[in-house]
Amino acid sequence: MSNIIYKEESYAIIGALFDVYNNLGCGFSEIVYKDALEYEFKLQKIPFQREKEFTVNYKEIVLKHKFYAGFVIFDKIILEIKSVENLNDNI
Repeated sequence: MSNIIYKEESYAIIGALFDVYNNLGCGFSEIVYKDALEYEFKLQKIPFQREKEFTVNYKEIVLKHKFYAGFVIFDKIILEIKSVENLNDNI
């Protein structure tokens, strides 16, 4: 079995994600889940930043567009929230 990096932090995040899912279920847009997750992180005292901006370096330049992480949690884990209408193996 592989080792989980930041095991305790990962379990706390997964617990918050399950709480959101168990309360909202499926079918909402990403922004609804992000709002609920932000509430859950605050409730559980999980330190986070939402929509944190990063500059992107490419070779010797800084690109004009920035990267916005959905959440940065515990100052070391990036979490992106995505929602889909359905998953399909027939691509």
